Amino acid sequence: MPFFLIKEKPFSRKWFLSYSLITIGASILAASFVLFITPYKIVPGGVYGISIVMHYLFGTPVGLVALCFDIPLTLLGIKFLGPRFGFKTVVGFSLTALFTDTLTYFWGYEPLVVGDALLSAVFGGVLAGLGLGLIFKAKATSGGSDIVAMIIAKYTRLPLGILMIYVDSAIVLIGLLVFRDWKIPLYSWIVIYITGKVIDVVLDGVSYDKSVFIVSDKYEEIRDKIINNLDRGGTYIDGRGMYNNAERRMIYTVVSRRELGLLQEYIHEIDPKAFLTVTDATEILGEGFKSLKEKLAE
Repeated sequence: MPFFLIKEKPFSRKWFLSYSLITIGASILAASFVLFITPYKIVPGGVYGISIVMHYLFGTPVGLVALCFDIPLTLLGIKFLGPRFGFKTVVGFSLTALFTDTLTYFWGYEPLVVGDALLSAVFGGVLAGLGLGLIFKAKATSGGSDIVAMIIAKYTRLPLGILMIYVDSAIVLIGLLVFRDWKIPLYSWIVIYITGKVIDVVLDGVSYDKSVFIVSDKYEEIRDKIINNLDRGGTYIDGRGMYNNAERRMIYTVVSRRELGLLQEYIHEIDPKAFLTVTDATEILGEGFKSLKEKLAE
């Protein structure tokens, strides 16, 4: 996940918030590795996937080996991709390595949930996603194998998301070859999937808002209901029907999940033949919702 360098005034409120998020995120990420993922030989992609494999082959510390991969990969990223990996990224992967090995020293290699690899994969993915999400929220990156995918994407023009999946899957398959157990990649892909979903929730939040497109000849009456009964705004979009080429006016509006039910009832009363398209609105910024200024201040 690439970010461009964002300068923050040292010791400002935003500076403290960013580094607090990185510290908390790194500690949660480390807990996911030590308590849930590493004890069951789960290989969650990235440099920590490789580190876990090497730990079981050679007995090396997971955090230290990951750090040894992160540093040259970050330098490689700066050379090929430019200075988009700031100091916060270095702090992030350094703290994760430190917390991982420190927690391992005190806790050991026993899983928190004994005898249940599936439950450990689920909660390991949740904690890993939460930790990474907080680090990303601070405008840092995870570094590691993501940089390899970014470099390949730059020179091949292949989609970054697909390349990241390829890189992580290749690391998971290394775990299969080493441990020779088909359950390992299956648990690993569960962790990778859940981690990605939780990262999205942390970055975008859980939104119950809905985007609604309404096509109806009685758009004026529907518009009055939206404004007067729901106290919402909207936008008219002029277009033409594909079937008869007739001019049509469409309403676009955003409402909460509760308001959606009311709006559907209003529309049914006014025009039962109206055409509606309802989609989830991941994030709404503007009047009546969170402002862009509030979003940037997070």
